[in-house]
Amino acid sequence: MTFTTKPLDASTWDAFAELVERNNGIFGGCWCIGFHLERKDWTIDYRSAKEEQVRSDRAHAALVLDDHGLAQGWCQFGSPAELPGIKHRREYDKDAPPLPNWRITCFYVDPKHRRQGVARASLEGALDQIAQRGGGLVEAIPEVTDGRDAPGRFLFSATVELFEDYGFTRGRQVGKHAYVVSRHIDPA
Repeated sequence: MTFTTKPLDASTWDAFAELVERNNGIFGGCWCIGFHLERKDWTIDYRSAKEEQVRSDRAHAALVLDDHGLAQGWCQFGSPAELPGIKHRREYDKDAPPLPNWRITCFYVDPKHRRQGVARASLEGALDQIAQRGGGLVEAIPEVTDGRDAPGRFLFSATVELFEDYGFTRGRQVGKHAYVVSRHIDPA
């Protein structure tokens, strides 16, 4: 199977929503909005909030589509203002690195399509979109998986090894297995 990536926007919203609904709202109903919030707010309708953000260009992702046009995953990215919620905030803030231009915060791959290159395709798509938007310093907080069993459902920020394959440099450890990784992306 081959995959293509497209930006998450009004034209791809329906494909994104179908993937989320097919997987029961993703991560307990998150709708990939958790990092858009400083803290969880169960008083809002996450689906509606995400759709409004996408349609107003305040939510960005590389959406991965299969040969049939069905979405099978994504990689979410955005500015720190757009994505203020990050993993391991307390430890991160103790010696915060320079503020990046972009954060990559969340990956999702449909369970039936894991280990088929969807995460790689989504990261490549996100990095391309970041370059198209002017590039700059990109950071993420993935987890090291070498030498340990790490179930895919818990790797919503992907793996350090994946980021290193794409030229990211491992920085400070901020969690038991989590590291800040960063890379400068040139503008396209």
